[in-house]
Amino acid sequence: MDGEGDSEKRKRMSCGIYISCPPQIKSALETCFQCGYHFVVTQLTHPNYARELLENPPPAIGRTDRILKGSEWSRLVVGELNKTIDVDSEVEHIREQSKALLLQELGLASHLSIPAVLLTLENPVNTQLARIIYDKILSGYDYGIWVTVPMVHPSRFCPLADEKHESWQWWDDFRTYCHYDNRIGVVLEMPDINHMPTTAEVDRWIGEPVKALVVPASLFLLNQYNKPVLPKAHQELIKRFMTIDVQYIIKSDTEMDITHYQGYLNFLGKKLYTNDTTSEFVQGCEDYLQNPLQPLTEHLEANIYEVFEKDQVKYDTYQNAIYKALETWPKDSKVDPVVMVVGAGRGPLVQAVLNVSYTLHRKVKVYAVEKNPYAVNTLMDRNRNEWNSKVTLVYCDMRTYEPPEKADILVSELLGSFGDNELSPECLDGAQRFLKKTGISIPYIYTSFIAPIQSLKIFTEIKRNRTLDKTLQSIYETPYVVHLANYYQIAPPQELFSFTHPNWSKRINNQRYKKLSFSCSQTCVLTGFAGFFDTFLYEDVNLSIHPETHSPDMVSWFPIVFPLQNPVHVKEGTKIEISFWRAESPDKVWYEWCLESPVKQSIKNPHGRSYFIKKH
Repeated sequence: MDGEGDSEKRKRMSCGIYISCPPQIKSALETCFQCGYHFVVTQLTHPNYARELLENPPPAIGRTDRILKGSEWSRLVVGELNKTIDVDSEVEHIREQSKALLLQELGLASHLSIPAVLLTLENPVNTQLARIIYDKILSGYDYGIWVTVPMVHPSRFCPLADEKHESWQWWDDFRTYCHYDNRIGVVLEMPDINHMPTTAEVDRWIGEPVKALVVPASLFLLNQYNKPVLPKAHQELIKRFMTIDVQYIIKSDTEMDITHYQGYLNFLGKKLYTNDTTSEFVQGCEDYLQNPLQPLTEHLEANIYEVFEKDQVKYDTYQNAIYKALETWPKDSKVDPVVMVVGAGRGPLVQAVLNVSYTLHRKVKVYAVEKNPYAVNTLMDRNRNEWNSKVTLVYCDMRTYEPPEKADILVSELLGSFGDNELSPECLDGAQRFLKKTGISIPYIYTSFIAPIQSLKIFTEIKRNRTLDKTLQSIYETPYVVHLANYYQIAPPQELFSFTHPNWSKRINNQRYKKLSFSCSQTCVLTGFAGFFDTFLYEDVNLSIHPETHSPDMVSWFPIVFPLQNPVHVKEGTKIEISFWRAESPDKVWYEWCLESPVKQSIKNPHGRSYFIKKH
C-alpha cells in the first residue's frame, strides 16, 4: 500500500511513463522519478543507429549500456522493440531484415537484463513473430514479453476499414502460438470516450494476463484547477481493472508536462478503492491456489480455525437459524431441547447456541462432538472458563458416537467450497442416527453450482506450481480452492448437486451425475469450471457464495476450480457441455468431469486417480 503518512486505504498504482527516444536517457529517468513514476518505457535502440544487418552490419548496435547502472536497467526500464519490424511480411527481404533486427534487439534486451520487452501487434497475422519470441523465452531469455494491442481495435469504428478486426483475437492467436506461457502478458491501450468497450468485452479482458493499461494523455481533460483528470467512463474502466494487479503507462505523442498524471492515478487508487470487509480479508489471496481441506483425516490447525472464526457474518447467520429453530419449541414444555453441535471445532457454533439460549431465556442441553484432540483441548478450556461447564463435551467421530439421548437439533459447519466436498453428506448421514425423527438439521439443504471460466492466470499457475512428484496430468485433475480475481465467467452458474438432511431414505446414495449445457455469448478460451454452493440453514435463512446471491461480507469460503489440461477455444454462440460425477468407494469420495462440447475430451480424474477425499 502507498502510505506516506496517510492511514487511508488505497490501491497501489504502479505508474510508468512512455518516453520516445530521449536524447539523454539518464536525465530522462531522473526527471521521471522526481515526478513519482516507477518505470519508463522507451526504445532500446535509437533511430541514429539504423541498421542494415543482411549485408554490412555495423559494429555499433545502440547507445552504450554504461549510461545506466545494471540495477537501473534491470528495475526501471521496459524496452520497446522497433515498430518497423515485420517478420510476417510477405516480402522476403523485409521479412529477413526484420528477423535480423528483432533477434539483435532481443539479444540486447537480454544483455541489459531489463525486466520486460514491449512489442506492438500491427497486423492480424503474427505467426513468425510468435515463433521467434517463444523460441527465445524457451532458450533462456528471462524477461517478460508485453504484447500491446488497443482495447478496442480502430477498424471497428473507422468507416474506411475494409475489415473489422478484434484486438482480443490478435492477442489470443499470438499467446496460443506461445502455448499460454506465463511470461507473456498483454498491454491494453485505453480507447477514447466515443469508442469504449462493452461490459462483456471488459469482463473478458479481466480474464487475461493484463500487465499494464496504456493511458494516452489525450484522454485527460482539464478540471477547474487546470489539472488533468479522466472522464467518469475511463475512471470506471480503471476501477474494473483494479481487481487485478495491473500497472499504468502514461503515453503522449508530443512533449508534455508529466508532473500531474502520476499523482492523479495515485488519487484514483484511493478514490476508487473498495474498502470493505471482503477486500480486507482476501488481500494477498487473489488467484492463490489452495488444496481443499481433508478434515476427516487431517486435523485442522489453530490458524485455520482462527481464520474461519473471523467470519462474523457466517456465525451471525447460523445464530439466526438456531434462534428461529429454538423459538418454535413450546414455551410450556417441561423438557429442555437437546442441541448437538457435531464437528464443533473450537466452539463458535456452541457459543451461538448458548447465545440463543440466553436471548430466549430457555434452557438448552448442549453437546459438542469433536474428534480433533487439539480442538477438544480448547473446548475443555472454554467449557470450564467461559461456559460454566454447561456443555457436554464428546471426543469422538460423529459417525461412530453413541449418545445417551437423541437430539432435537443437529448443528454442523461441515460445508466446503463446493458444498459437499468435505464429506458433509457422509458425516451427517452417519450422525443422524442420534437425531429424532422430528428433529431438525442445520443446515438442512445445500446445492453446488458450476460455471465455465476463462482464467489463463489459474491455468499457468497450476503448471508453474507443479511439484516434482506430480505429473502434468495429475495437477490438472485436481480441484483447487481459489479466490478468483483474474478470470472471466463465460456463462451464469447452473445447479449441479443437492443434498438434504436428515435423509431418512432406506438406501442412502450420495453418488451423483449430471450433464450441463452453457451458452457462450462471445468468443473466448475455456480453461476450466468454477464451483460454488449455497445452503439453507433453517427455513429461509441462507448462506451463499453463488456470484449472484453471495451473502454480503461473508468470507468463509472461496470458490473451487476444476481445471482443464488443455484450454479450448470457444466461438460465440457455441454450446459448452460438461458431464460431472460424484463417485465413492468404501474409503474415498471423488469427482470426475468430462468436457463434451465444443470438443470431446477424456474423463478427468477417473476412479479418483489424482484427487480424492478420504473417508477415514
